[in-house]
Amino acid sequence: MCLAVPMQVMRIDGVLALCEARGVSRSASLMLIQHEGIGVGDHVLIQSGHVTAKVSALEAAETWALYDEIFTAEAARAGMV
Repeated sequence: MCLAVPMQVMRIDGVLALCEARGVSRSASLMLIQHEGIGVGDHVLIQSGHVTAKVSALEAAETWALYDEIFTAEAARAGMV
């Protein structure tokens, strides 16, 4: 299973966007979503090195909250919490 990661666009260089989330930066292709008009400051979903969707800041935060629940449950299950 492959999950999309919400990130914020920090810089755009041609068809590549430098995106950041939680202190991690990644470069992602904008080729799959050229029609969306992605700009610096926008929140996007990144999957397999490609921006796949533009989302609101609220949607990005809600997605991270859900991921945090999953991470916490997995850590508890593994006896790490």
